[in-house]
Order: sequence, then C-alpha cells, then structure tokens
Amino acid sequence: MVDAYIQIFVGILLVGGALFALVASIGLLRLQDVYMRMHAGSKAGTLGSGLMLLALAILAADAGVVTRAIAGIVFFLLTAPLAAHLLATASYRAGYRPCAATKRDALKPIIRPNDPD
Repeated sequence: MVDAYIQIFVGILLVGGALFALVASIGLLRLQDVYMRMHAGSKAGTLGSGLMLLALAILAADAGVVTRAIAGIVFFLLTAPLAAHLLATASYRAGYRPCAATKRDALKPIIRPNDPD
C-alpha cells in the first residue's frame, strides 16, 4: 500500500520535472533576447532536472544512487544560476543589448556609464 503511494508521488515528481523542462525549452524558443532565454533555461531547467533527480532518489533503494542524485541536485543549484549570471554579463560586455521589452537596464550605469543610448 505504501509502495503504491511512493510510486504515485515519484510519478508526480517526474511529470512536474518534465513540465518544467518543457517550459524551459519553450522559453528558449519563444523569448525575445539572450537574457530572457538564459533566465528560462537556467531557472526552469534547474528546477525540472532537480525534481527528476529527487524522484530518482526517492525511488532508488541504493544509498549510492541516492547520494549521487542529491549531489546532482546540489550541483545544479550551485552552478546553473552562477553560469547564467556570468554568461549574461559576458553577453552584455560583448555588446548584446536587452530588447525593447526590458524596462530597466541595471548594468548600463555600471559597465557603460558614458554610453549615450
């Protein structure tokens, strides 16, 4: 009886993770500029893969698999936001400007204070 509830919970986690991964991929295709795409890929993709690894950790009976799944979740949570931030800063410095839908350019006074546009 308890095993059925665990399998249902794991199934919900897998479907939720797959939906977040789908949202991330749609965001990569549909959003307007590199910064919005990076945000969708890093945030929704991290949450989706984290949920799927959590489902693996719950379903696995081996302590080694659980440890590696938790290490993977921690790795995703530590590296994806940092990598997205570094890529966004490098893109801005390379000359990619935010699209017109962006209301506030917070990096302009810091990186290009004398830029007239």
